[in-house]
Amino acid sequence: MPMKLKSGRARPTKLTRLVVAAEPKAGLQPRGRLQAGATTFVCAIGAGSISHTRREGDRTTPAGHFRLIEGFFKPGIGLRPATPLPLRQITKTLGWCEDPASGAYNRLIRLPNRAGHETLWREDGLYDVVIVLDYNICPRVKYRGSAIFLHCARDGLSPTLGCVALRQSDLRKLLPRLARNARLIVR
Repeated sequence: MPMKLKSGRARPTKLTRLVVAAEPKAGLQPRGRLQAGATTFVCAIGAGSISHTRREGDRTTPAGHFRLIEGFFKPGIGLRPATPLPLRQITKTLGWCEDPASGAYNRLIRLPNRAGHETLWREDGLYDVVIVLDYNICPRVKYRGSAIFLHCARDGLSPTLGCVALRQSDLRKLLPRLARNARLIVR
């Protein structure tokens, strides 16, 4: 229920729960729906749909309940996104380790780095705004999957490698509405 401000206007309730579910449609690429309060967004999910047994490289979006830990944004692509989550600028020296043989597996790393990694500075716009989910963060289990984010979608909402992706305009609408303790539930 919204809180009343002194002016009598209601302060909108911050969202603590986002729910993603696959939309199975025969012959079409996997897609999902992200429910955020009374608002529903179409989203991209992994090419292998949603899985309870995710493994590194299987292209599925992991099922479960995930905290939204922190975020990154690419400078120069518009205003800094409004959100209660910790947010920092992406630089060309930031990456995310995807190498199960590395001690930095599924962690933020500095580039250059010999371990297999995802580069956060991208020219395709996918990581113009990116939120880290706590999937396989604590504890980290090798080969269980890495770099599972909520990020910007490709044109046409084509499938991801396992992340959840929204149109950038939808992601920017969603972020200010989140509570600091928001969780993404994938089922």
